[in-house]
Amino acid sequence: MTAAVSENSEVTVLLVDDNPQNLKVLYETLKDKGYRLLIANEGEKALDLAHRHQPEVVLLDIMMPEMDGYEVCERLKADPETADCAVVFLSALDDLEAKVKGFSLGGADYISKPFQSQEVIARVKTHASVIRLERELHARNRELQSDQARILNSISEGIYGLDESGTIEFANPAAAVIMRCPVEDLIGRNFFETHFSTAAQCPDGLPVNATCRQGVAENQRDIRMLRADGTGFPAEYRSTPKLDGEDLHGAVVVFRDITAELEGERALEEARELVQEQRDQLAHTSRLTTMGEMAAGVAHEVNQPLTAIANYARVSKRMMAVENPNLTLLQETLDKIEAQSHRASEIIRRIRRFMKKPATGKEVLSVSSLLEDTRQFAEVDARNNDGAIELSVPEDMPDILADPVQVQQVALNLIRNALEATRTAESDSPVEVTAQVTGDGCVRVEVRDYGVGLAEDAEEKLFLPFYTTKDEGMGIGLSTCRSLIQAQGGEIGFERPEDGGGARFFFTLPVAAPLPSSSDESSCGAI
Repeated sequence: MTAAVSENSEVTVLLVDDNPQNLKVLYETLKDKGYRLLIANEGEKALDLAHRHQPEVVLLDIMMPEMDGYEVCERLKADPETADCAVVFLSALDDLEAKVKGFSLGGADYISKPFQSQEVIARVKTHASVIRLERELHARNRELQSDQARILNSISEGIYGLDESGTIEFANPAAAVIMRCPVEDLIGRNFFETHFSTAAQCPDGLPVNATCRQGVAENQRDIRMLRADGTGFPAEYRSTPKLDGEDLHGAVVVFRDITAELEGERALEEARELVQEQRDQLAHTSRLTTMGEMAAGVAHEVNQPLTAIANYARVSKRMMAVENPNLTLLQETLDKIEAQSHRASEIIRRIRRFMKKPATGKEVLSVSSLLEDTRQFAEVDARNNDGAIELSVPEDMPDILADPVQVQQVALNLIRNALEATRTAESDSPVEVTAQVTGDGCVRVEVRDYGVGLAEDAEEKLFLPFYTTKDEGMGIGLSTCRSLIQAQGGEIGFERPEDGGGARFFFTLPVAAPLPSSSDESSCGAI
């Protein structure tokens, strides 16, 4: 599957991810930025597109079936047609080993999932600019020296021209700014001795050495380089061999100081953690509010088995008081006491599981079990509203990957709203809860009621904070539901049924394993 923003786009960007939702987000993020976009949902297709179109930047997912991102990157770098493209890894993996492995295979950058649109735009812009410049330099190395110099002098990245031994033959003004010394003081210096304190001990393992000696293109991010005064800074570099036909004449090195960028990334990560913490706190507060509203019904629910236990205990005492007690009947009574205690324990277990703050995150879940557990918990509201709940889930429903507490919170909220709407309309129709697999590899859960419906302008406001149609509502329920579902990688929405009145709310969640998709562009958010 390919798509182009413009046939005249100067920069080609290849998007590679087996998750249709991620591809859609990346495409929507970059489609109006003037790039020619290519899309692939698996490794072999990505290699074929890259070989035919030579993209400047490849946004590459690591965790893909059959051929992962590491192998795709390795093969891209082994192909002379694609060796110089900037491979930017996309992955939820955030450990140092995964990053080091990606960079060792030739990756230019690493963006952690879930990614931010502005971050993706900025990184693509930077890498596209560098790659485009390198290709221009390679094509015009001999005959357009003056034009080349003007281009080199006008960009913000530092650029060196090195001979085979690493001697600096050319340095642009940006390199001088980064090094904090004049350009003329850089010319003639040895690149390795100037920038790396370990040059004398292990010269073969230094950055750019393989480019100068063997003609192998390199790129690394967050390496420590030295300035002329001996101070260090974190840097990103890319080196390309200088070739005259098949003869190697050194390397072109493009580098930049990424101190501010790393600080921004740390700040962004801290902000992400704060947002997640606030989302979890809001969700927990919402659950506490729900339990407060359901307190009377829950107390009645627990009181029933406790009352039964007390009655059976009194019966047992009377039976034991006789001279020859009926042991069989006594055993049956004690069994009933045990059964009622299990019933009370199960009610309390469901309440405690609903109330807790989730600590394990996403799990592989059975849709049928999750919704049945939610239905049982909502029976209190069903009785209070003189309503009923009908649950229908196909037997072959695949498992989903989600946080069980948060998904149950959303489902319970929608069911309770539906029961209240049905009671308000004085309808005797049950609330219908159904689930089905969509064509984009997601499970769609629907809650349908036959109540009074919603106002004509409700769609635009329904999921906004503090909007409510209830006299005593605070308007945070559906807003919280949207936040929780989006955090699971799904979407939540509202539809007006074509017949029968009422309302239909739905949410989608990704299945635990990939499903065959009829469209590579589909996603859990597609409606």
